[in-house]
Amino acid sequence: MHAQRVAHRDETRWRQGSQQAWLWVAVTSVVTVFVVRLARGAAVARALLGEACSGILVTDRSSAYNWYPVRWRQVGWAHRLRDFEAMRRRGGRSKELGDALLAQAHQMLRWWHRVRDGTLKRSSFRSAMTPLRQEVERLLEAGSRCGVPKTAGTCQDILKRREAWWTFVQVAGVEPTNTVAERSIRPGVLWRKGSFGTQSEAGSRFVESLMTVVATLKQQQRNVLEYLTAACEAALRGEAAPSLLPESDEKSHATA
Repeated sequence: MHAQRVAHRDETRWRQGSQQAWLWVAVTSVVTVFVVRLARGAAVARALLGEACSGILVTDRSSAYNWYPVRWRQVGWAHRLRDFEAMRRRGGRSKELGDALLAQAHQMLRWWHRVRDGTLKRSSFRSAMTPLRQEVERLLEAGSRCGVPKTAGTCQDILKRREAWWTFVQVAGVEPTNTVAERSIRPGVLWRKGSFGTQSEAGSRFVESLMTVVATLKQQQRNVLEYLTAACEAALRGEAAPSLLPESDEKSHATA
């Protein structure tokens, strides 16, 4: 996971016995990894990413990732759209700013959908995004001085990490939203609602291991039952479980 070029990260609430915990997920092109931890802060995010990680992180706006270099981040636009909607509901000057920012964001997403379906060249998209980015940042600068405290604070917060909103324009394989991770963590949300979390650390290790196995195998279009059967047989023989890496990646890893 640490060696991948792009990783989508997200986290959701969990319970471990009587303690508040968090279920974290990292989705890459090769594997999907889940872990349960008793905190949500930057220390946990740093430990999970590893010191050698240098890929692009696609995340929500959580402050747990603020230590990571801005130029290597893509912050998802879903929360930004909700922020712009909130601006509209405040009325007055804030509504004008919210309307204008939403118009720019929706235009950007229309262009992006065309890039994904192959009807718009990425080079043309990059050229068109230059004036759009300039207009969005001009509106945010105006919003930071608009006199409406909540709107001004939101605009200032966005501008602090302005580089992290546009990485997807330049780097292929990066999405403008974090729906990949949000979709992957959904089974964990359903598990939590059905079982109310776990009762022990051992239970949390079981959840994170099984979810990692199932999500990764589905991602690689491998049979989950066959893998789990082979893993149980290996355990009975005192052997290591089969690798979750695709065959090509496993050979590369072994060579390294």
